[in-house]
Amino acid sequence: MLIELLILIIALGVVYVAASVKVIKQYERGVVFRFGRLQELTRGPGLTTIVPVMDRMRKVNLQIVTMPVPAQEGITRDNVTVRVDAVVYFKVEDPARAIVNVEDYLFAMGQVAQTSLRSIIGKSDLDDLLSNRERLNQGLELMIDSPALGWGVHIDRVEIKDVSLPESMKRSIARQAEAERERRSRVIAADGEFQASRKLADAAHVMADTPAALQLRLLETVVEVAAEKNSTLVLPFPVELLQFVDTAKRIGATGAAPSAEPAERVDASAEAAELTSAEREAAELPAAEPAAAELPRQREGTAADGRRPRDAESDEESMLGIA
Repeated sequence: MLIELLILIIALGVVYVAASVKVIKQYERGVVFRFGRLQELTRGPGLTTIVPVMDRMRKVNLQIVTMPVPAQEGITRDNVTVRVDAVVYFKVEDPARAIVNVEDYLFAMGQVAQTSLRSIIGKSDLDDLLSNRERLNQGLELMIDSPALGWGVHIDRVEIKDVSLPESMKRSIARQAEAERERRSRVIAADGEFQASRKLADAAHVMADTPAALQLRLLETVVEVAAEKNSTLVLPFPVELLQFVDTAKRIGATGAAPSAEPAERVDASAEAAELTSAEREAAELPAAEPAAAELPRQREGTAADGRRPRDAESDEESMLGIA
């Protein structure tokens, strides 16, 4: 009977020790509640004991937690529909507040990250999402860190992982990039042509000052063409010969000009003679018309002094003589 009681006591002691002794790992902290009241002392890593039935301990992980944020679909400020996913790195700094102030800090952090990501999508442009992610990451970190401070959680960093675009928007961006590269290539080609023309102009000035340089360049070109072992050799037309032909044309044009001048003078004199005769005829016609117009007036009327004209009197006398 005594042995059985001793065995029972030993068994109860083993159960008590097993229930009271707890092992806390290095990256964990223990929060103890005694009859539901939070104990101010947070248990550190190692072997610790609690009072069974009276105490209850919860372990809190202090490691950095990597939480992926599910892809959120939203409309940017420039009215483009996108899907953005991110990842949040955080850790617990105050185990007591992480247990007391929030029911499940992991779930709460996930919801805050999703809502903050949706908000940052609506406040940003598409170009910012694609090229200015550092600023967006900082803004998203501030938005998540504000409520997390009351939970004893510190946000280490937030990063946007991927931005999914519609296929039509991808094609538009591809066309824009192609046009930009085409513009750059044309500008570079035009700049190269400009520089080459400047160099060619400088070379032309040097050859104009020293005509022998042009002959040497011509000989070098002939040597380069002959090195290819071609059956046909093309020689450039001498520039001096073209200048000679141009000079001959100018001399011929200046010699033919004096011979053509007398003919032009004769034509001008003939036109002047024709004009003078026409002017004379026009001047004689108005002088004859008034004389012809005065005759009927003298026949119809009488003079101003009441006498008839002589022609009328002679006509009357002839009529009387006949009578």
